[in-house]
Amino acid sequence: MRRILDKLYLFSGAAAASLIALICLLVSTQVVLNLLTKVLGTGASYSIPSYADFAGFFLASASFLALAYTFTRDGHIRVTLFLGRLSPTPRLVAEVFSLSVAVLVTLFTLWQMIVLAHESYLYEDVSPGMIAINLWIPQSVVCFGIGTLAIALIDALVLTLLNRAPSIHKEDML
Repeated sequence: MRRILDKLYLFSGAAAASLIALICLLVSTQVVLNLLTKVLGTGASYSIPSYADFAGFFLASASFLALAYTFTRDGHIRVTLFLGRLSPTPRLVAEVFSLSVAVLVTLFTLWQMIVLAHESYLYEDVSPGMIAINLWIPQSVVCFGIGTLAIALIDALVLTLLNRAPSIHKEDML
């Protein structure tokens, strides 16, 4: 099971990185096309239709896909000043409480995002750009990212409860 979860987190992080690379490629290509238009004149004017829409969708998707990977690699900022001063038992209680709240908030957010994506699908919502993109498509990727984060948080909560130890060790505290 651990291997499957680690592969899921890695896949999510790799997908986020790929989308960031696509944003760079898309925007760089558009910049080159804009430069060509400046040099050659408006007769040779080229543009990538809806490139800003695509870049925005890729950025939103990458942001949410990266959450679980970053969390599992201890990349999120955590307030450890208070936790570092607690003895082991209160620290464990605080860790379990924090993870439990995070799980609940993330599951609520996931539910609301699923409802939004479903409504976008039902009402056939599309982006307003030159290329109309069904909004449920990027919203579904965001749902996947939030769902993966929920799994990572539940995973951390279960490990904390099973090991009876917080996921951050005292020597990591400032």
